[in-house]
Amino acid sequence: MTFINLFDYAAAAKDLLTDSAYGYYAGGAADEITRQENRTAFNRIKLWPRMLVDVSTRDLTTTVLGHEIDFPAIVAPTAMAALAHPDKELGIARAAKKVGTIMTTSTISTTSIEDLGATGANLWFQLYVLKDRGTTKNLVQRAEAAGFTALVITVDVPIPGYREYLMRQPLVMPAGMTLANLTDYWDEARYPSIHQYVAAQFDSSLTWSDIEDFVSSTSLPVLVKGILRPDDAQRAVASGVAGIIVSNHGGRQLDTVPAGIDVLPSIVDVVEDAVEVLVDGGVRRGTDILKALALGARAVLVGRPVLWGLAVHGQAGVENVFNILRTEYDIALALAGLTSSRKVSGDIIFKP
Repeated sequence: MTFINLFDYAAAAKDLLTDSAYGYYAGGAADEITRQENRTAFNRIKLWPRMLVDVSTRDLTTTVLGHEIDFPAIVAPTAMAALAHPDKELGIARAAKKVGTIMTTSTISTTSIEDLGATGANLWFQLYVLKDRGTTKNLVQRAEAAGFTALVITVDVPIPGYREYLMRQPLVMPAGMTLANLTDYWDEARYPSIHQYVAAQFDSSLTWSDIEDFVSSTSLPVLVKGILRPDDAQRAVASGVAGIIVSNHGGRQLDTVPAGIDVLPSIVDVVEDAVEVLVDGGVRRGTDILKALALGARAVLVGRPVLWGLAVHGQAGVENVFNILRTEYDIALALAGLTSSRKVSGDIIFKP
């Protein structure tokens, strides 16, 4: 099969993965309205290209938190990559390094912080704040010691969402698969599986004062992931974060919330360049990246397609997912009459 877009990888991955793994990766919360809206919201936005511009030379690069990447897309945090392929998170990290971008690695990783750090990739650590703050602090310290360059605190999971796909098709973790960063803390007698242990550990008491504590206690720049409201974005800036990731957790938490791309402009407006703003959810085309930049994002994060590429071709599949997106984005940039990622502005969005 020839893979010419990300939807090809999604279809192939569905055939290759177990029903349990595919349902865990692909599913959304409740009626999955938000999961679907993440995609359709991009489709509603129309580009408004400018003609007769010399686009013979183009610069796709940009910077995120001061780090240059080859084009404005980075790897979103995704859990339990070993369900997809034996290359697991190591394959994703090596692919990210090869294509010149950043990998955000999940707390719920099947590869340890230290092993990922040894790849030499530019890595961010996505943190779920756990009830045991000693465990949480240890995870951050390990990420610092392993050379990670940013801390991404997920703030939209005080408790897990109502995920009916897991009720109908419970996640089955293959024998021998572990969550490499948490095995030392798992109470096997109390929790039948380590996944159940993790779900029970989310700290529902997390507040903005805790974010301020993380900012002041770590040497890493802190981003908060899961912001959908302008007033929360203002609180984030006041808390001292370096960046905001506009996200609804892939439609896996509270169903019927808006798509990140729809609320992005209002958040960019109130932030006023105080911090960098990124967005995730539903990015499947190079035109989606261009639209996100035009609406004020510094870059996008790509999640499920990374897993589809990994499931189909391991590390090489992840590389190809990003190479496809890069090619599509390059074409979209040129056809919109633009020559640089750093000069994309809102005037290429059609507003009837």
